[in-house]
Amino acid sequence: MFRRTFWFSTGVAAGVWATTKVNRKIRQLTPESLAATAANKALETGQRLKDRAVGFASDVRDNMARREAELEEALGIHEDPELPAPRRYTAIENHHSDNRSTPKYIEAPMYSYNRNEDH
Repeated sequence: MFRRTFWFSTGVAAGVWATTKVNRKIRQLTPESLAATAANKALETGQRLKDRAVGFASDVRDNMARREAELEEALGIHEDPELPAPRRYTAIENHHSDNRSTPKYIEAPMYSYNRNEDH
C-alpha cells in the first residue's frame, strides 16, 4: 500500500511539474510574448550601441582637438581666422536675351523653399 501511494504521489508531482513547464513554454511562444521579447532585445541592443557611439564620438573629438592643437602649434597659428559665410548660387535662365542656353547665376537666399510645405 505504501509503495502505491509513493508512486502515485511521484506521478502526480511529475505531472504537475511537466504541466507547469509546458504551460510556461507555451506562454513564452505566443506572438505577444515573442514581440515583447524582441522589442526588449532591440532596446537593449540600441542602448549598447548608443553608449558605444557616444564613447567613440567623444574619443574622436578629443583626439581631433589634440591633433588640431599640435598642427596649430607646428604652423604657428594661434587664432581662428574668420571665414565668410558660405554662398549658395542658383542657376536660372535669362528670358530677356536671345541666347537661352547660357544660364545666369544669382545669389540664392540661405533658406530652402519647398512648395509642398504649404499644403
